[in-house]
Amino acid sequence: MASLKTRQRLSGLLPRLSAEALATLERHPAFRQARTVLLYHSLPDEPDTHAFVRRWQGRKRVLLPVVRGDELELREYTGPEHMTTGAFGIEEPEGGAFTDYDDIDLAVVPGVAFDRAGNRLGRGKGYYDRLLPKLGRACKIGLCFPFQIVEHIPAEPHDIRMDLIIS
Repeated sequence: MASLKTRQRLSGLLPRLSAEALATLERHPAFRQARTVLLYHSLPDEPDTHAFVRRWQGRKRVLLPVVRGDELELREYTGPEHMTTGAFGIEEPEGGAFTDYDDIDLAVVPGVAFDRAGNRLGRGKGYYDRLLPKLGRACKIGLCFPFQIVEHIPAEPHDIRMDLIIS
């Protein structure tokens, strides 16, 4: 277990690491060219996407996932005033489901860890494992902190690899 001093130092670094990762994402051609982007509203241990989501709303169609039972339902983000606290304490957009998966140009995906081959370790519920196969042509980018990139993550043949990892 990390010492208190190590945790404090790390928590002080996370905002800078988040900003660097999101700046890299913004500069990437896949993001620049995308019109419809699946993002996520981050948890405290993930790169902080909250301001990023707000900044790009209106300039791109921004979709966020909503937990519905064992599935992720996608909804368009229309502003902070149209958000409610959902499963796991995550802010989720209100409104109807977005199901036109072929319109999604880019999917930015969280993970507990990624490897350089694009394999992803999630939180164990399989939400993204069930969603990603529906996003056929969308570029899939894993977003994480540098310390979340590991040497190897075991993968099954059905697992969907990320096209790119940004940290």
